[in-house]
Amino acid sequence: MAPLKHLEKENPIIDACFQDFCASHGILTIEDFLLHDLYELTAFSQRQTNADRLKEGITLILSLIERQCRPLVNGLKLLEDLHRNKHTLSTGDKETDSLLQGGFREGQLTELVGPSSSGKTQFCMQAAASVAENHLGRVLYLDTGNSFSARRIAQFICSSSDATLGQKVMSRILCHTVYDIYTLFDTLQDLEITLRLQMNVNESRLRLLVVDSISSLITPILGGSGSQGTYP
Repeated sequence: MAPLKHLEKENPIIDACFQDFCASHGILTIEDFLLHDLYELTAFSQRQTNADRLKEGITLILSLIERQCRPLVNGLKLLEDLHRNKHTLSTGDKETDSLLQGGFREGQLTELVGPSSSGKTQFCMQAAASVAENHLGRVLYLDTGNSFSARRIAQFICSSSDATLGQKVMSRILCHTVYDIYTLFDTLQDLEITLRLQMNVNESRLRLLVVDSISSLITPILGGSGSQGTYP
């Protein structure tokens, strides 16, 4: 947190006298200010000869903190915002969509955890096919274990589409092979830059990012066998 003295230039009321008063109570930074009993601090300020100026400084710092913080929102408003602004992407499986109350939430992370050969990769490929086919957007599939199968995805698509449409849907799914955590970080950073530069509208918009799987990249660093996890 910023020291109080850094606020003096733009806020003259937080001068050396105010800083000395705060320092006498162990307050040197904004964080210290937040952790302190403000009622006690205000009571001490009233005993000083410059009480009004000290109270004005305390009020100013509180207003500066309030500007930087998001307003408090109750649960009902959060729920309304979720239904109004958060779109869902079908996973391609009705039961899973029902469990997730519609499917994957755009802008949120969903983790699949399970032992080896439990169907995580199969599920991710099905979800990739579903999003590419039904949501008219691109899917980026980061494959860390050489388990991506274009043939399997084509089977998901062709079961509900004709051949021409199937090829178009397949072209929306991009697969990138990643074999270590550092390459993954570089790939994600490049992706962030690309997304900021592009308009990402219509079919060029990235709708789903799949990392299959993150555990195979982390386990060699942490050691041990670890659980298998996948992030769509």
